[in-house]
Amino acid sequence: MTTWTEFVAGAPTISDVFRRRHSATGNLCLLGTLRADGFPRISPMEPRIFEGELWLGGMPGTRKFADLQRDPRFTLHTATVDTQVSDGDAKIWGTARDVQDRDLHQRFAEALYAEIGLDLRGQEFGYFPAADVLGASCVQIVDGHLDITVWRAGGAEEVVRKH
Repeated sequence: MTTWTEFVAGAPTISDVFRRRHSATGNLCLLGTLRADGFPRISPMEPRIFEGELWLGGMPGTRKFADLQRDPRFTLHTATVDTQVSDGDAKIWGTARDVQDRDLHQRFAEALYAEIGLDLRGQEFGYFPAADVLGASCVQIVDGHLDITVWRAGGAEEVVRKH
């Protein structure tokens, strides 16, 4: 299990690109899950970084959460609109784990209300997935070249430069 804090320490380049792109799109990302029939599903979502974890929160009862409850594997991609990737883009993959902690849920609700005005304070949270990050990658244009940085849990970032 790799928390967001551990991921940032192990993959500073990728986590920086992820945070930058995540912020630039108003927190919008694309979540890839596996449907019950085995086909992939892509769903827009707004993941949050809170208390050292990456949370895959969203509207309860959605198909993406049914997917994760059945098969916790996911991939998360920063929303890309620039085909030249001049500001880079990033992907994270791992597994989701349900965290049932009322106090944490209420702290999260307070922070969400303070940040965007969405009021979930006092509500019961059902499925509340945290991301265990197993790997990540990003692309950036550096000195006119495409740099692909890859990281796997427990390892160091590796860069492949495309000329």
